[in-house]
Amino acid sequence: MEHLSGSIPYYTYTAKYISIHLLREYDIVIIGGGILGVSISYFLSYLNPSADIMLIEREKGVAYHASGRNTGKVHAPYRYNPDKNRIFAKSSLLGYDMWERYARIKGLPFRDDGVIEVAVSDEQVHILERYQKWGLQNGLDESVMRMVDGTSLHRVEPNVQGVAALVCDRDASVNYRIFTKSLADDATSQGVKFLYKSQSNITVKDGYSVVSLGDEMQVRAKLLINAGGGEAVDIAHSMGIGQKYTDVHFRGEYWKAPGIYSTLTNKSVYSVPQNTQYPFLDPHWILRYDGTCEVGPNAAPVFAPYGYDVRENIPYILPKIREMLESGAYRILLDEQFRDLIINEAWSSISKNAMIDRVKRFIPTLDARLFKSRGTAGIRSNVIDENGRFVSGPIILYDNGSVHILNYNSPGATGALPFAAYVIDNINKQGIHRNTRQDATCGLWKVSEVMI
Repeated sequence: MEHLSGSIPYYTYTAKYISIHLLREYDIVIIGGGILGVSISYFLSYLNPSADIMLIEREKGVAYHASGRNTGKVHAPYRYNPDKNRIFAKSSLLGYDMWERYARIKGLPFRDDGVIEVAVSDEQVHILERYQKWGLQNGLDESVMRMVDGTSLHRVEPNVQGVAALVCDRDASVNYRIFTKSLADDATSQGVKFLYKSQSNITVKDGYSVVSLGDEMQVRAKLLINAGGGEAVDIAHSMGIGQKYTDVHFRGEYWKAPGIYSTLTNKSVYSVPQNTQYPFLDPHWILRYDGTCEVGPNAAPVFAPYGYDVRENIPYILPKIREMLESGAYRILLDEQFRDLIINEAWSSISKNAMIDRVKRFIPTLDARLFKSRGTAGIRSNVIDENGRFVSGPIILYDNGSVHILNYNSPGATGALPFAAYVIDNINKQGIHRNTRQDATCGLWKVSEVMI
């Protein structure tokens, strides 16, 4: 355990021994070293230059899970309904410009390669038309997004097949783990302390959130921000918050394409979701920032927030089943369509051919036999409400002295920077914490210019 300067020793007496603990008080403690938690720490460090801020992460570094195990895309906001998801759309639109500028100034890879969304049947064309309309309403310019028919698609991407497609040039490939590490370095230079490899247990005492870090140390926070990703719901529950929500976890798996496919397309290729209620279930053809290609992700159901293998899942099986049965989440299991989807996703996890065949619907030249190794899997955690329905967007819960961000899947890594500014602004408006500076220049950005 790292020693913290300025810690106050206190003593616990029992009949057999005396143990020395360290108690350290911080103005702000952030739980979670994913891209959202780090982005929040980044902005807070500029807005509160004299505050003591700590970020606690269970792993040995930032972006260890979902933030560093995703498609690596900086997404265009054409899938967001502007009437229902304005905040996500704005975050995505701003996020592209912010990440592009950050990458340029920092010398980080930013591959501006675009994306194609393909309709594989006539019935899906109207969805592409809807996406085009939404994209324009969300701020995309006509010059970067266009509809093409099947013939024109073949001219744009000869190896891609479909009845129509939406071609968007404003989409990029990056390495979000590198981005998050760079942001963490910036926050550190501003005085934020990062504490790694630290499992935390949180209680509330005398109006403070008290974070116990093993047997050696406790951290007392005037403001605690829970950006715990896959563990965010469990952290909230441990503090008696958000009890009507539960979460389910899906492992997104990838297959690495052989080198002969590195020039197969110029852009990443997505297909119109076969089920718009569960748009995260369809694998894509992904171009990575380094020029490699992958097929994925699927969405295989798992029991643990970090259930990358059987060993990780076993301890969570019975507790997760019990949690679902005791909450509204059990209702989702009664949905026959959802059960069928889960079976299909599980099969695509087991069968390489099943996974590749789903992408062969729009890239028919792929040969599953040539795919020899799996990519890096990630875990997506989705929140289910008391009615057994998936919650589509982030949930922000406020309590005296704590803020909990649940279900942060959209706008994801793309929108993490502007969404972090949005969270901080809302904390300020709620009166839970007042920033020392209300409209500071935070590194490359003035807060008011990136507010959504």
